[in-house]
Amino acid sequence: MFQYLTVPVTPFAQNCSLVWCDQTWQAAVIDPGGDLDVILAEVSRLKLQLRQIWLTHGHIDHAGGAGELAQRLGLPIIGPHPADQFWIDGLPAQSRMFDFAPALVFTPTRWLHDGDTVTVGQCTLQVRHCPGHTPGHVVFYSPQARRAFVGDVLFAGSIGRTDFPQSDHAALIASIQQRLWPMGDDTVFIPGHGPESTFGRERRSNPYVLD
Repeated sequence: MFQYLTVPVTPFAQNCSLVWCDQTWQAAVIDPGGDLDVILAEVSRLKLQLRQIWLTHGHIDHAGGAGELAQRLGLPIIGPHPADQFWIDGLPAQSRMFDFAPALVFTPTRWLHDGDTVTVGQCTLQVRHCPGHTPGHVVFYSPQARRAFVGDVLFAGSIGRTDFPQSDHAALIASIQQRLWPMGDDTVFIPGHGPESTFGRERRSNPYVLD
């Protein structure tokens, strides 16, 4: 069975998530933007075997700690989509701009594309490419658990910013409507910041994406 825990990290209170299989206790970490000691303390407390790093996109608060964590523990970095390589290349500049800890540049072990899957232990999640906030943004979806980790595509009551280089507001709305809504109104999503919600609730009440 699939389990998860959300751990807010960095001054931006980014929702890093630990996801794991409760049959094997093998785990992946989604978007380790920073505060690696906080993340690893939770891994230790839960007695997890951290095996992979999954990234939704290349912004500093989501990917800033990935290179160091991969280097420290010998973990593969999986994701995002290759269109975000320029954001990853710019991590050191991003870290200086926002006064984050120095960030390492890396090339992911595996890039992700729409329709791919990722597996940890006996749990497999689907990958959806959802450009707009960044061109290479992906989300991770478990149909069995009715959970989606959507990074900065959608928030409770809001949507991702599209005033960054290569952002695209129309593409973001299309990603939400064409890639997220088909996952079902009852699906709970874990955004990159703020509280969880459901796709149905956002379709009814989110002013940016009302049906």
